[in-house]
Amino acid sequence: MALGEALAMTTLLLTSPAFKNGETIPAEYTCDGKDISPSLQWSDAPAGTKSFAVISDDPDAPGGTWVHWVIYNIPAGVRELKKGFPADKKLPDGTLQGTNDFQNIGYGGPCPPSGTHRYYFKLYVLDSVLALAPGATKNQLEQAMKDHILAEAQLMGLYRRAR
Repeated sequence: MALGEALAMTTLLLTSPAFKNGETIPAEYTCDGKDISPSLQWSDAPAGTKSFAVISDDPDAPGGTWVHWVIYNIPAGVRELKKGFPADKKLPDGTLQGTNDFQNIGYGGPCPPSGTHRYYFKLYVLDSVLALAPGATKNQLEQAMKDHILAEAQLMGLYRRAR
């Protein structure tokens, strides 16, 4: 089966109890609040799933896309990342986290300098566990995922800082 056929046959849904797609991300999950990650939940993945990866970024940042979270090698049986996910490079279940554009490991919440920005949480279903060390960047993760993506889903939230 070709990759396009697999993507077409799979309806993967990524949601969060914190906000709905296209709605405002609550301040708790931003630099104006506790700056903790929202819970992310997803539906069952296609056959052949070996791991998941999540990239969260802001394409509206003044200097180009700003990366807020890089997480990968999430085990195939997992269907949720809990609210306030720990900022550890490696978790006991093998989940690894990369370096965001704040130069930190783990989640860094929305903190736009001006205006309303869009924040994408992108879930990737992979046919392998990636041979990638903890602390990888978004670009390194994207290179490692090439030719291993079975399905994708995304959730977009908005945030504007109160001034």
